[in-house]
Amino acid sequence: MGRVPTVWLVLGDKLGDNAQVEVVAEALGWPVERKRLVCKAPYVTGKPSFRASLYHLDLQHSDPLTPPWPDLVLTIGRRPSMAALWIRQQSGGKTKLVLFGRPRRHAREFDLVIIPPQYFMPSGSNVLQLELPLMRVSRTGTAREDMIWKERLEKLPRPLVGVFVGGVTRTFAYDVEVARELLDSVRTAMGGQGTIYISTSRRTPREVVEALVQHKPDNAILYRWGVDDEKENPYRALLAYADGCVVTSDSISMMVEVVRMNKPLAVFKLPVTWNWREKMKLKMGELMCRFGLSAWLYDRGWEIGGRNLEAFQDRFIRRGWAVTLDGSRFPYPPRTNEVPDEVDKVVSRIKSLF
Repeated sequence: MGRVPTVWLVLGDKLGDNAQVEVVAEALGWPVERKRLVCKAPYVTGKPSFRASLYHLDLQHSDPLTPPWPDLVLTIGRRPSMAALWIRQQSGGKTKLVLFGRPRRHAREFDLVIIPPQYFMPSGSNVLQLELPLMRVSRTGTAREDMIWKERLEKLPRPLVGVFVGGVTRTFAYDVEVARELLDSVRTAMGGQGTIYISTSRRTPREVVEALVQHKPDNAILYRWGVDDEKENPYRALLAYADGCVVTSDSISMMVEVVRMNKPLAVFKLPVTWNWREKMKLKMGELMCRFGLSAWLYDRGWEIGGRNLEAFQDRFIRRGWAVTLDGSRFPYPPRTNEVPDEVDKVVSRIKSLF
């Protein structure tokens, strides 16, 4: 193609997902147009039937999807990728689709599927498996705000450790007892020294937040997402200025962002709550792949395997990018292996489509 391709970023409401698309779009270097989609109320959390369609979207409040159709769509997530498939249909199949994450089905309809390591998907000529998700820390604050945070944090007793708390998943337990174990482990690791700066997320259950308030150590500061002033969210500042970080093992995005900022990281391994159905699904995925049946079943809409957060955290630690919080004393040792940056590889594959 002699001219620069026209590019749409088809995005939903999940900021972490959108950030991965933006990272690649910036590295790609082509002009882009952003199409932000808003779902109808039942599908904000409910899962629409996966097909090429706009039926799940609130078109009045979404950005318009009208011709001329783009040469390339970059998208992520179940709901935006359904719209991407619809765009491809309207273009007569001319629009090329790049999907970040595992499609529920119709994998062959995408020209490139970029799979983060926590997901299982049968291999294929259009599948690119990554070692780590493409998360980066976005710099949204002004220079003045950065300076204010730096001066504020520098006044705190050192070492300063950021503790980032995630939330409920199907894989891990997340309750009051877990919150107390987290605080006890951090307290032990710090030995009563320095400052513990705790930051919750939008997924953190209310009862867990209340337990953190009640049981936090005397040398701890707590920011409660959705309760305290949003401008006081210390997350990005701690990534920049903390001496080390602790992340609960449910949050892949926070683990990756910490190590990409070259911060020593300790992972608090949450209790696993896999039921027998989840374990069986993962095992069946391995067997289907071994006997060459996984691709055939996946093409027909069967969900083969799944997301394995437990395996991700174990691999993250095994590769030397982090240590476990249990039994570790601060300062945490530096990582023993380089963290891969695969953006250039993704960009190269996208450009090869043209």
